[in-house]
Amino acid sequence: MQSLWMLVASALFALLGACVKLAAARYHIAEIVLYRGLTGALALAAYAYFTQRPLGTPIPWTHFRRGAVGTAALSLWFFAAATLPLGTATALNYTSSLFLASFVLGAALRARRPVNLPLMLTVAMGFVGVVLLLQPSFGAGQWLSASGGLLSGLLSATAYWYVRDLARQGEPEWRIVFYFSLSVLAIGFAGSLITGFSQHTPGGVLLLAAVGVIALLAQLAMTRAYALGHALLTASLQYSAIVFSAILGVILFADRIALAGWVGMAVIIGSGALATWLAQRRPRARVDDSFSAEIR
Repeated sequence: MQSLWMLVASALFALLGACVKLAAARYHIAEIVLYRGLTGALALAAYAYFTQRPLGTPIPWTHFRRGAVGTAALSLWFFAAATLPLGTATALNYTSSLFLASFVLGAALRARRPVNLPLMLTVAMGFVGVVLLLQPSFGAGQWLSASGGLLSGLLSATAYWYVRDLARQGEPEWRIVFYFSLSVLAIGFAGSLITGFSQHTPGGVLLLAAVGVIALLAQLAMTRAYALGHALLTASLQYSAIVFSAILGVILFADRIALAGWVGMAVIIGSGALATWLAQRRPRARVDDSFSAEIR
């Protein structure tokens, strides 16, 4: 079943977050973003060359929009993962499904259609989970990181809309990821010109290589799951990344998450999955269908 690729992607994304957290002790976030994009772009360009597949695309502007929004979301998640407990940062990023469900409600209000009350209550409960997750006392710097993580969830909601749109227009998953990697490379390089370049060490190079390779594999697995899998099952399985990340954070970094934080994670997982189900069972209008199909 193609949706099970999301389990692979979720485990890889959790491992990616751990590598980013380790690499952030040696490099600026912009540099990590740069090398993440470089690895993916080079690997996929080589794949296209040796398999004689065309890199050209008839819809470059859709790739551009997906790349710009997706890179911003990625950078903010890297920033949050570097400074927050890994499970917390991942949970904040995965609020994208709640934001997409909010878009569904907003579309219904604009069209003056009846509002799905259970969906509204579910979204509200999800954001209560966010408050619980952030309830433990954060310092000023951590509040900035938490805000970045939450914003990454909002931007991810838009980015995954473009992923589905690209797949529906016939773009193969490898080319979607290639152009995304190019965007990450370009924006990471621009950011590195501002923040500067760090000195490399053997350990640092290995971490950067791991970030690039794991991110590429995770992106390919995720893209395949969304493009070919059952939308509802795929969207539900993606929440396993929060669990994987929390476990890795405790094991590798001795992350300490208060009870309220664990409860908040559980609420976000439950409300996100329920919001996905509620949104997808509303076939009334095309706008609802398009948004519900995109719940992360």
